[in-house]
Amino acid sequence: MKNSIDEDHGGFFNNLDRDGIVYDTTKQMWLQGRQIWNLCRLYNTLDEFKREDILKAAECGVDFVRKHGPVEGEGRIYFAVTQDGKPCKLQRKVFAEAFYIMALSEFAVTIKSKDEAKAKEVFDEANRYFENMLRFSQDMTLVGVKPLSGVEAMEPLNIPMITLNVICELRRYSKLNKSSGELLYADVADECVKQVFKHIHTDKKVMLENVGPKGEFLNSSDGRLVVPGHSIEAAWFLLQYAHDYTPKNMDLIVTQALDVIEWSINLGWDEKHGGIYYFMDILGFSPVQLEWPMKLWWVHNETMIATLLAYVITGEEKWWAYFEKVAAWSFDHFYDSDENKLFVEVAPSCQKLNKDASIQKPSGAWFGYLTREGAVNQRCIGAPYKGFFHVPRCLMMCKVMLNNLLEQNSSEQ
Repeated sequence: MKNSIDEDHGGFFNNLDRDGIVYDTTKQMWLQGRQIWNLCRLYNTLDEFKREDILKAAECGVDFVRKHGPVEGEGRIYFAVTQDGKPCKLQRKVFAEAFYIMALSEFAVTIKSKDEAKAKEVFDEANRYFENMLRFSQDMTLVGVKPLSGVEAMEPLNIPMITLNVICELRRYSKLNKSSGELLYADVADECVKQVFKHIHTDKKVMLENVGPKGEFLNSSDGRLVVPGHSIEAAWFLLQYAHDYTPKNMDLIVTQALDVIEWSINLGWDEKHGGIYYFMDILGFSPVQLEWPMKLWWVHNETMIATLLAYVITGEEKWWAYFEKVAAWSFDHFYDSDENKLFVEVAPSCQKLNKDASIQKPSGAWFGYLTREGAVNQRCIGAPYKGFFHVPRCLMMCKVMLNNLLEQNSSEQ
């Protein structure tokens, strides 16, 4: 809040150094959407965040993204814009659209009781962009992906998992309209679950990032790729979906999701240094991603959510043990405090430019990128792929679940 709000042009600065200084004024639109979503969800969920400054910040973000995000006439959202909103990057993906939709949907929930007309206008816009997102996801040539004859046919995990998540978000607003008894996009949600299931290979005890059109294993670097954090995030999306909407195959969804969470932790946990690897190869080859052994903040945030949610749903103590293990390692290494002094040496060529880096005071935020050994690799607290999203979502969801568990224990005594 203190350093990210752009008072001059609206929206948020997301590229922040450890001391809060803006080191790049480019605004990544998917992070703008994520920050709006989080501000609104905090406002709607926790009493201590139901404040006018939170609402005002969310409005500042919504006004900016609605004005500068849309690609005129194409139904798309720019991936990045300049500080004053000029477009500078358009991805051949649908994730800027996904978080634009989530931002508008949660903002509509936030303002519905105060301005129902505007809430409906914003939510209708979110639905229009979701229809576009579905169309693009089914035919990626519409966003500029050109099919090449030598490219092996494969289906990524990220599309069905984010689509299911967006549907659940859109349903939050529709729930407020009591006249609407039908669940939004029920058929699409069912299809998303089927598509995610394709990536679960029980024989290998893994959820693969990429599979063939029928879910078959592809023996290539892409086909063998496992992203434990992604698998765990997809699994808790499934858990939440099953818990909130009790679909016909609820028991199967829960069982499969719990298996994926446990497999992914056991596969991804670094027994020597602790923490969860970023990328892995299921057959044990070296992953082609050079950053594969690094420990990233979001992977651990998603694992905290997943393990605690699994404990809430099952009551099994093993999930509490997993949660404690991951949470303890995460706070010891990612949290920027006086105790966390594990910094990588600044490169000689940068020392003069960053001469005060070593004496900066702890920010209280989470670092994002650690070495395998758990040392801080990049001291920024905000970057093009790290915004106000995974950390606050994790802490908010865990706080709600822990409070509910405490209340439940109190009532049983």
